[in-house]
Amino acid sequence: MWRIAADTGGTFTDCHALDPQGQESRCKVLSTGHLRAVVAGGTDAVFQLSGLPPLPAGLLNGFQVNTVGMSDARTITAHDSATGQITLDATAAWHPGTLLELTTGEEAPVLGARILTRTPPDGDFPPMKLRIATTRATNALLEHKGGRIALFITQGFGDLLQIGDQRRSDLFALKHEPRVLFHEVVCEVPERISLTGEVIEPLDEASVRSAACEFITSGITTAAISLLHGHAQPQHELRVAAILRECGFTHLTLSHQTAAFAKLLPRTQSTVADAYLHAPVQSFLNGIRKVSPDMQVMTSAGGLKTADDIRPKDMLLSGPAGGAIGAANAARLLGISKIITLDMGGTSTDVARIDSRPGYRFSQNVAGMQLLAPCVAIETVAAGGGSICHLTHHGLAVGPQSAGSNPGPACYGKGGPLTITDVNLLLGRFDPARAPIPLDMDAARRRLSELHAQTGSAGTETELLHSLLRLAVEHMTDAIRRISIGEGYDPAEHALLAFGGAGPQHACAVAEALGMQTILVPEHAGILSAVGLQEAVPEQIFEKEIRQPLESALAILPAVLAALPPGERTQIAELRLKGQDTPLQVEFVDPPNLPQLYARVYERLFGYPPPAGRAIELVSLRIIVREPQATASATALNFETLNPTPTLLQDAFSTIVIAPGWTVEKVAGFGHVLRSARVSGIAPTLERDLLRHRFHSIVSDMGALLCRTSISTNIRERLDFSCALLDPHGHLLSSAPHIPVHLGALGVCVREVTKAVPMLPGDTIITNHPAYGGSHLPDVTLITPVHDARQRLIGYIANRAHHAEIGGITPGSMPANATRLIEEGVVIAPQHLIRGGVSCFDDIITLLTTAAYPTRNLADNIADLHAQLAANLHGAERLRALADDSLQGLMQGILNHSAAVMRTQIARLPDSISAQESLDDGSVIAVTIRKSSGKLILDFTGTSAVHPRNLNATTAIIRSAVLYVMRLMLQEDLPLNEGLTQPVEIICPESLLNPTFTGDAARDPAVVGGNVEVSQRLVDTLIKALGLQACSQGTMNNFLFGGAGFGYYETIAGGAGAGQGYHGAHALHTHMTNTAITDPEIIEQRYPVRLRQFAIRRGSGGAGEWHGGDGVIREFEFLQPLTVSLLTQHRLEAPFGLHGGSAGKCGRQTLMRNGVSTPLEGCMSFDVEAGDRVIMETPGGGGWGSPL
Repeated sequence: MWRIAADTGGTFTDCHALDPQGQESRCKVLSTGHLRAVVAGGTDAVFQLSGLPPLPAGLLNGFQVNTVGMSDARTITAHDSATGQITLDATAAWHPGTLLELTTGEEAPVLGARILTRTPPDGDFPPMKLRIATTRATNALLEHKGGRIALFITQGFGDLLQIGDQRRSDLFALKHEPRVLFHEVVCEVPERISLTGEVIEPLDEASVRSAACEFITSGITTAAISLLHGHAQPQHELRVAAILRECGFTHLTLSHQTAAFAKLLPRTQSTVADAYLHAPVQSFLNGIRKVSPDMQVMTSAGGLKTADDIRPKDMLLSGPAGGAIGAANAARLLGISKIITLDMGGTSTDVARIDSRPGYRFSQNVAGMQLLAPCVAIETVAAGGGSICHLTHHGLAVGPQSAGSNPGPACYGKGGPLTITDVNLLLGRFDPARAPIPLDMDAARRRLSELHAQTGSAGTETELLHSLLRLAVEHMTDAIRRISIGEGYDPAEHALLAFGGAGPQHACAVAEALGMQTILVPEHAGILSAVGLQEAVPEQIFEKEIRQPLESALAILPAVLAALPPGERTQIAELRLKGQDTPLQVEFVDPPNLPQLYARVYERLFGYPPPAGRAIELVSLRIIVREPQATASATALNFETLNPTPTLLQDAFSTIVIAPGWTVEKVAGFGHVLRSARVSGIAPTLERDLLRHRFHSIVSDMGALLCRTSISTNIRERLDFSCALLDPHGHLLSSAPHIPVHLGALGVCVREVTKAVPMLPGDTIITNHPAYGGSHLPDVTLITPVHDARQRLIGYIANRAHHAEIGGITPGSMPANATRLIEEGVVIAPQHLIRGGVSCFDDIITLLTTAAYPTRNLADNIADLHAQLAANLHGAERLRALADDSLQGLMQGILNHSAAVMRTQIARLPDSISAQESLDDGSVIAVTIRKSSGKLILDFTGTSAVHPRNLNATTAIIRSAVLYVMRLMLQEDLPLNEGLTQPVEIICPESLLNPTFTGDAARDPAVVGGNVEVSQRLVDTLIKALGLQACSQGTMNNFLFGGAGFGYYETIAGGAGAGQGYHGAHALHTHMTNTAITDPEIIEQRYPVRLRQFAIRRGSGGAGEWHGGDGVIREFEFLQPLTVSLLTQHRLEAPFGLHGGSAGKCGRQTLMRNGVSTPLEGCMSFDVEAGDRVIMETPGGGGWGSPL
C-alpha cells in the first residue's frame, strides 16, 4: 500500500511518498492545485511544454490548461512525456514563452498524489494511506470563509468578541478597522453560575429556545456556546446544547469541551473559531477522504488524528509541526539533540528550539484571536521567499506583506512584486533552471530597477540586493533570539538545522549572526515537513486546569496521572508564583520533583531564583500520550568532505548557499553538514535600516520579558508598561510602545535623572518623581546606563511600569480627591536600585514601608521591580553587543532622518492655528501652533493655572502628548523617536501643564489626574487645532477599587472620533493609553466583585456623515465593603465633532443601592457596601461632517 504525506503551505504543497516496496518519491506542486509550464513550441492544438516535473506518458490526459491569468482553458487529450508534447481538445493561440497553468480542479494534496502514484484523472488511485497537514483552517479564518454560526453567551457579554481586550492594534492610526466577528448572530443567555457552582441566576430555557428557533428559521444550524465560568461549571452549557439540538441545530461547539480553562474571552474565541471552521474544514477533508477513506490529519501539536476526530482549531499549525518533527528525527540520526530549526518557505519562516523533541505551547494568535489549542512551540516571522521588498519612510523593509503563490514573486511571471526569492535569484544564489516552476528573471530585474529608482538610485542595484538580504536575515535571527536567548538558552550551544525551500540558502548568514558553528541540512530539506508528517504517530493530549497551591496539588497528582491511558508520555505542569499571570512550563516525570524543577526553570529564564516564601501555584496539567514508536538512533555514517568547497548545492526542492569560511561534508543517509571554525556572533557591518530593526527587537524582547515575569495585574494583563532605548544624550531612539503617555516622558526622565544622579557602569536608577520626568507615582521608572568594553557610554535602557499599589490615601494609589503629591503615594526621588552591580533594594524597601502613606503590597512592588530590572539588564546586554565605532553616528542618523520627515510635514501646515478645550471643571487648555524658521512652535500660553486638585500634568507628559500627535499627524510608518520633535519647540508657562515642584511632597501639587486625564484632553486640543479628526472619548475612565491589602485598577475603552472618509471605532482605547482589560473570569476569581455587564453603549457616538464610535457600559457588583475611586473627563464637556458632525455623548456613572440609582461625579472616591453596583458608561466619539 502506498503511504503519502502532503503538507500544504502558503505557496507550495510538499508531497512525500513510500510505494508498496518502500521506495521513496517526492514532488512539489503549487498550493493552488496547479502545475506551471512554459510553451516551448507548437501551434494550433499541439504544443511542446517545458518546466514540468518528470511525468509518465498520459498522466496529463484530462487536465485543464490555460494561460496564467486568462480564461482560455483547454483540455489535454494526449500527453507524450518523452517530448513534453500535449494535444488539446481545441486550438489555442499560444506562443513560445507563454506561461501556462495545469490543473485537475482538485486540492493540491490530491494532485500531488496523482503525480506520485502516476494516476491520470480518469484512473483509479491505488490503495493508499494518506496523511495531511494543511493551512486550510488558517486560510478560512484569515479570508473569512467559514460557516454561518450563532453564539450563545451569558447575558451582558454579547459584545465581548467585538470589544475584545479593548486595545487598538495600530497605536498611531486615526482610522481603526472594527474587529472581525466570525459569528453572525448572538443570543445573550439569561443565566449565571459562580466559579464554585452557586446558581446566581437560573437558566431561562424559554429565552434560549426562542432565539434558537429564530436562528434556525434564518438558516443557521451551527452554534458556539460559551457561558461565564462554563469551563468549571458546565451545567448550563450542556442544557443549552440539549435545547439547541431539540430545535434542529446540527453542529454544536461547547466552550468547556473546546478549551476547559479560565478566561472567558480566549475560550469564547476558541469556541467560535472551531464552530466557524467546521464547514470548510469538513468539506476539504471529505474531498480528500474519497481518495483515502482512513486518511489522518496532523494536529498543530504534531500528533495524528483521524478526519473524524480532528477539531479545526487543532490543525492551524499542522504544517510547521511536521517540520519540527522531521527536524528532530533528522538530527537524531547524527546523535545531535540540541538544535534550532530554520524553516523558510514561500510565505514565512518558522523557527523552533528543540532538545531531542519539539516543545509545546498551548495558545496561538490567529486572525486577531487568541485560540486555546496545543501546538508545537514555533516562532513565525513574516520573512519567507515571497516577502515583499519595499521602501517606507523610515527606509528599506522586507515584509510583513507576502506575494503568496498568486501572483507570487516577480520571477513567477504573474506581475508580482520584488521579493526575497527575486533577490536570491538576481544574486545568483540558486539556479533557475533547477527550480520547481519556470522563472522569469527579466521580470525580477524590472521590479528591482523600480525599487532602486524609488531609493534615489543610491548605491548600485547589487548593493541594494545585499541590503534587502541582510534585512531578511535579521528578521530570522530576531525570531531565533526570542526562542533561545529570550528563554535563557545560548544559540551557540545548538546546531542550526535548515530546511524548507529557502532555509539552507540563508543558514550561513543566520548562523554567523548568532555564533553558531554547525549547520545541518537533511537530504529532504525542501520537503522536510512532509517527511516529518510521514514519521508522526497518533497521540492524545489530556488537559486539566488545577489552579491550586502546588503543595496541596501534589497529593492529587498521582491519582490524576494513574487515570490516563498507557503509552509514551510527556508530562507538562504549568507553574507560577501565586499572583502571577503567566506560568512557566515544567516537564516532569515524578510529581515530588516539581518544586525543584520549577526553581531551575525560573532561574534559567530570569537569572535569579524565585523569591523565598512565595507560594507556587499549579495552574494546569498537559499530558501528551502517544503510541510507542521505534525511534531512529545515531548510527555510524560516512562523512565525506567536499573539496574544493562548493558555493552552491541545489536540487529541485532546496538550495544550500555556502559562505566563505564554511566547510561542507556530505553524509550518506542524512544530507550535508556545514561547519565553521570561527566563533562568530559578531554583528555584520551596521547600517541605519538594520540598526533600527535591531533596536526595535531589543525593546520588544524587553517588553515580553517584563510582561512574563511581573506580578501586578496592571503589568502582566493590562500591559501598562513601556520599554525604551535611548542614545547617550538621553534621546528616545526606539520603544516598545504599549502606553503612549510613557514614551516621550522617558526621554525627559533620563535627561533629568542624569543631571541629578551620576550613573556609572553597573548602576540602575529608580524614580517615580514627577519633577524628574515622572508621570504619576504608580508609574515607576528604571534607568540603566550601557557602557562598552572601553567603559564608554553608548546609550540608556529604560522601562516604566504601573504598580497596582504604591501607597497614598486610597487603595490603588490614584486618589480622586488628592490635593498634594504626598497623598498619592510613596515619592521616589532618583536613587540607586543597583550601584556598581550591588543591590540597594533594602533602601527602597525602607522607603516604601516608612513613608507617610506607605505601600499596601510591598511583596508585589519588589517582585515587579525585579521583573523591571531583569528586562533592563536583558536590554543592556543586547545593546552592548552592538557597540562599535559607528554606533553613535548611526543613532544620530536615525534621529536626523525622523526630523527631516517632520520638517517636510511642518512645511505643509498653516502659518498659525490655535484651539482650546475645557476640562469638566472649567479649567482651560489652550494652544497656538505657528511656524518659524523651519520650526513648529507650540505655545500653551493661556492654559489655566496650577490645578488645586490633581489635574496637573508635567512637562514630560506634554512632550509625550506632542510626540504622539506629531507621529499621528504624519500617518506614515515611522518609528516613534525624539527625532520627530527636533524641529518642535514647546513654550509652556507655569500652569496645570507645568506646575512647580519644591521637593517637599507635602507642598507639591498632586498629579495623578494630570497623567491619565489631562494628557488625553491635551491630545484632544492638539488634534482639534490640527483638524486631524473629531474628538475621541478623551478620557481613560480610571476605575479603582480596593480594601485592606489589595487594590484593583483598570481603564475603560470608549468611542473613537470619526474623520474624513471613516467612522469612529466602537469600544476602543484611544490616544494616550492602550491597556488591555482584565478578563471577566479572572476579575471574579481574584477580587470580591461580580462583573454584570460589559457591552457597547449603542448610540453614544456623535452623528455625522461619518459617525463617531460608541462607548461601553461596564457594570460591577461588589460582594463586600470596599473603597471605589473614579478619575474621568468628558462628563460635562462633550467630545467635539468637526465640520458639522455632532458631539459624542458624555460619559456618566451611577451607583445602584437597594434599587435606588444615584448619579456619581466624574472624579471622586466613595465607599460601597455588599450588593452595591456601579455602572460606568463611557463617552462616545465625535462625528465628522453634517449628517446626510
